[in-house]
Amino acid sequence: MTRARDLAELVRLPAALTVPGDALVGMRSAAASVAGPSRPGDVALPAASVCLYWAGMALNDWADRDLDAVERPERPIPSGRVAPRTAFTLASGLTAAGLGLAAVAGRRSVAVATALAATVWTYDLAARTTRVGPAVMGAARGLDVLLGAGGSRHAALPAALVAAHTVGVTALSRGEVHGTRPVVPAVVAAATAVTSVAAGALPLVRRTRRGGAVRRTPVVAAVALAGLHAVSVAGAQLRAARTPDGATVRAATGAGVRGLVPLQASLLAGTGAVGTALGLVAVGPALRAASRVVSPT
Repeated sequence: MTRARDLAELVRLPAALTVPGDALVGMRSAAASVAGPSRPGDVALPAASVCLYWAGMALNDWADRDLDAVERPERPIPSGRVAPRTAFTLASGLTAAGLGLAAVAGRRSVAVATALAATVWTYDLAARTTRVGPAVMGAARGLDVLLGAGGSRHAALPAALVAAHTVGVTALSRGEVHGTRPVVPAVVAAATAVTSVAAGALPLVRRTRRGGAVRRTPVVAAVALAGLHAVSVAGAQLRAARTPDGATVRAATGAGVRGLVPLQASLLAGTGAVGTALGLVAVGPALRAASRVVSPT
């Protein structure tokens, strides 16, 4: 019988703590640029994001079941703890649930959610082992930010930064088993640094575009949280550049997954939602603790 723990491992349960921040960044980015009340249905969007993320994780293990039988036999499907049919059914059900929740927020949100779901399934079934795999995965996380914004163009820059972070983490994750060339984590670390700088500077870019005075607190908070992102993620990636074996690369990938939270927090702070950003950072210790029980990668 499949246990709840096995399903939690299948969907990488702890990593789901990094997902609601995408929708929050999108919502706040759109709200900070366009005056007006938020839509009541928007509260369903973080849950929609989580469902689509879990669907992607379950589908990924279903698609990788033969490879995992050789490289990671301890995973739920090759170990026999979760049947392939169960994983596929779960992925399908979670996808439907994600689209249903997005529909609560309106037609624009469900349109973005549909594009996101299509991107997730494309990655798992066709792109994950190809050269474009990291870019497709990055597009999925970028669409997740846009889902929170209802497709608003005002969330385009934050979505691009979240996507760039994800591309690097995904590219590095390919060396989790057999290791990688030193140049890969080195390049990814450099890209992380650029992403952090851009996230810290985004409040100034927004204010320059719209005119008006710059509020100091959001800028300081955004820069500090962007620095936390750089230190926590790029540091692990540089260690992988020095020692690019599977274990070190796997640790750097985990740091990249967890490091999405301070990046999201920086982007939230830049919109003026400093309290929400600090609350999101508080997820970090819980994510680290949960990751010791169930791997997020």
